[in-house]
Amino acid sequence: MAFPKSVRLVEVGPRDGLQNEPEPIGTETKLALIDRLGAAGLTHIEAASFVSPKWVPQMADHREVMQGLTHRNGVTYSALTPNLKGLEAALECGVEEVAVFGAASEAFSQKNINCSVAESLERFAPVLERAREANVRVRGYVSCVLGCPYEGEIAPAKVAEVAKALYDMGCYEVSLGDTIGTGTPLKAKRMIEAVARDVPMAKLAAHFHDTYGQALANLYAVLEEGVAVIDSSVAGLGGCPYAKGASGNVASEDVVYLLDGLGIETGIDLEALAATGDWITQTIERPNRSKVGVALSAK
Repeated sequence: MAFPKSVRLVEVGPRDGLQNEPEPIGTETKLALIDRLGAAGLTHIEAASFVSPKWVPQMADHREVMQGLTHRNGVTYSALTPNLKGLEAALECGVEEVAVFGAASEAFSQKNINCSVAESLERFAPVLERAREANVRVRGYVSCVLGCPYEGEIAPAKVAEVAKALYDMGCYEVSLGDTIGTGTPLKAKRMIEAVARDVPMAKLAAHFHDTYGQALANLYAVLEEGVAVIDSSVAGLGGCPYAKGASGNVASEDVVYLLDGLGIETGIDLEALAATGDWITQTIERPNRSKVGVALSAK
């Protein structure tokens, strides 16, 4: 298949990146990061997680973040809502899009959200129903699509099963996550091919972590298959608190550089994005894991 003519990046840095910091990041810093990302051309930013502060204290200010946003025209600000309680709180903040997250691994599902895969899907049903009532779109996530820290290899058929369930339930898009970053291009292709038999390619997104340095190669592989939505984190921030050893998501700057080189439109200003990655990593005193970002900042 040919590469898509344009690709939409979903920036998960403010949520998936900063939630893994050992100490909470200030609300003003999060808001400044989100605003800078919007200014750089990102049109879809996952800004907060309406999860229990007990389990993820770094996201305890989700209300303050969602209500303190400076909304830019054409930018969607979404939030993770793992259950009905989280959704109701997000709706009170005027959220326009939410996300639910499941897994293709039984063991990971138990560790991450304390229930089986089937039980997680049952929990999502009332969330999807309430979101429809509120005219709020729901995005679905499937974790561990290319490997699990507890189960090892994950069968593509299992990924397809969970993705189809989320899509049939009403998720407008399903993001497929290589949570521990162990995938390789051939595995990524086979996984996407399996899922695309049950869910339209236009409704799929790639969410690849870069633990083994394979994220860009894996993205290239699924771009060839027709995937046109990519999740990424500025400066490669992130990880997963329930996947030991997992590094951050693929760096947004590196993805944009790749796409620019392929002649694929993103609408993102790479220099502004790299400057944002440089600023946030200096602000929170963390290494910049974007090779492109580091190279541009050295000029």
